[in-house]
Amino acid sequence: MSTWKPALAIAAKDLTIEWRNRTALLTATVFAILVLLIFVFARDPGVIALPVLAPAVLWVALALASLVALNRAFLLEREHAALDGILLSPAPRAALFWGKWLANLCFVLVVQAVAFPLWILFFNVPPSGALVLVAGVAILTAIGFTAVGTVLAAMAVRTRFAELLLPVLLLPFMLPPVFFAAQLTTRLLAGRPADELWGWIRLLSLYDVVFLAVATLLFPVVVEE
Repeated sequence: MSTWKPALAIAAKDLTIEWRNRTALLTATVFAILVLLIFVFARDPGVIALPVLAPAVLWVALALASLVALNRAFLLEREHAALDGILLSPAPRAALFWGKWLANLCFVLVVQAVAFPLWILFFNVPPSGALVLVAGVAILTAIGFTAVGTVLAAMAVRTRFAELLLPVLLLPFMLPPVFFAAQLTTRLLAGRPADELWGWIRLLSLYDVVFLAVATLLFPVVVEE
């Protein structure tokens, strides 16, 4: 059986359910906005200017909000015992991973799309062409850690404390791409030359490729356990 057809069906199923109740998206979006506001009001205006703080805050907010969105990746399947039904289907296990990953990536990108303009507004980030590149970095970053998050969510959902366990497992894997993205964002907003950017872009791209491949290989083992 083809992998992509059932994968797209699984992704469409998750997106349709989320569109009807909007629980994960609303929760993650509100969480991202609250994180941005906390940094705005908690800083010392006489010591740290908002544009200086902006790159770090962006990635803290997006990383934590993405955790909230990924936490619900397999909760519906656990609550309704639907995961066992999917595993009994003839669809390849890789199709389940790619379908869940596509849905999770869409959730995270929607949260980023809402939080990004608010970040620009709250932190007085000057409008420029660099913001388009920062948005591209956000998409590139989301690709990798949602792949890891999908596998870890499938692992954690079988435990009693899935909501608590997933952040503990996922945060160490999120540190490298968030660090690379923060370095890129700082340099892009400062107008640094392209030769200072390519090294970080290569590291971020390598992270995405490696963890997408590893997650595809490990996911069948995780869901079968």
